[in-house]
Amino acid sequence: MIAEKIAQANKEAVGRLQSAQPTIVGIGTAGKDIPGMTKKTILHAGPPVTWDKMSGPLKGAVIGGLIYEGLAANKEEAEKLAASGEITFDPCHHRNAVGPMAGVVTYSMPVWIVENKTFGNKAYCTLNEGLGKVLRFGAYGEEVITRLKWMENTLAPVLKATLELSGEIDLKTMIAQVVQMGDEGHNRNKAGTSLLIRELAPYIVKTNFSDQVKADVLSFMHSNDHFFLNLTMPAAKCALEPMKGVKYSTLVYTMARNGTEFGIRVAGLGDRWFTAPAEIIQGLYFPGYSEKDANPDIGDSAITETSGIGGFAMAAAIPIVQFVGGVPQDAINYSKSMYEITEAENIAYKIPVLDFRGTATGIDIQKVIETGIRPIINTGIAHKDAGVGQVGAGLVHPPMKCFEDALEAFIEQLEAEGEL
Repeated sequence: MIAEKIAQANKEAVGRLQSAQPTIVGIGTAGKDIPGMTKKTILHAGPPVTWDKMSGPLKGAVIGGLIYEGLAANKEEAEKLAASGEITFDPCHHRNAVGPMAGVVTYSMPVWIVENKTFGNKAYCTLNEGLGKVLRFGAYGEEVITRLKWMENTLAPVLKATLELSGEIDLKTMIAQVVQMGDEGHNRNKAGTSLLIRELAPYIVKTNFSDQVKADVLSFMHSNDHFFLNLTMPAAKCALEPMKGVKYSTLVYTMARNGTEFGIRVAGLGDRWFTAPAEIIQGLYFPGYSEKDANPDIGDSAITETSGIGGFAMAAAIPIVQFVGGVPQDAINYSKSMYEITEAENIAYKIPVLDFRGTATGIDIQKVIETGIRPIINTGIAHKDAGVGQVGAGLVHPPMKCFEDALEAFIEQLEAEGEL
């Protein structure tokens, strides 16, 4: 009887995910649009973590965020304020948001607003800074703050005005396209960024900004292949969120890392996190760096894998192995193996090389435990020290303990309710 209830619940949960319609509805600011934000609120990637337990890159991003907001003038002042208890730290996931790598979101930062038109819930994400010395990898120097201010004062207003002219943009259709064009939506976003520019450019040129400003905005997006990542993430977030609270469901609706711990949340267990120490990523390093420089796994971007793209769609993006390591067959094998631990095949995101089979969708904690197969995640590698930035990219898995603890809690809940 209970097996039937679980099966039906998982069918319901994955059905909610499959029916989602993530749509860009605008550009806002964290302080005005994300619930509960104050000038002294800092959101971060992953499960909850306190300042003293934060990893180097997360601390670096917090330092940068405090300087950006004018709450601190330098690293020393920022560290003192961060440790004082005056700052409220909270996971992005607790505020309907997601953030790549360190994931730091502060009051003044512009954010994409993405709405799931099927259920009416929204998700938020900052705009992508590009590569190099950037806040999300823990860098906080003058060039980082200058770029963030340009994004706040120039990029965001142009995009806001553009979307007012273009109207809402269907992200589900766009992501379905990019998967068939060689992206997987996490670490390969060339097609997504290109399609987004193609969608926005005719309206950018119609805005009232100067030709130089419009050219700068287009050049910035053009020079940053990862610009689309900050849209696949909130698209995945708002698509997954309606799964929360489906009683008896053993499907995962959150995977996230803060650089110290990896955490998952399960549909039938509500808001509860199940955490374990984050693992070191196996991958390729930039010249001059090695595994000894690496911080453990960090970022909310594993929300893409949770929804059925990212590492789960690597067979659609075979050239990604040049960035994360391995050979072409590895990409295909990883995507195929994910069918062993999921509830369904995606009805929108299909992989050409697998005869247009839908990506593996709906991670089931039962199947992860039964098979011993852990979800595959492709991701960037941050330096373990604050202020350094990205040092490589590779592949990583969630710790098995997250799934074991979640299944144990699920069984305890059933026992408490007299179901077992």
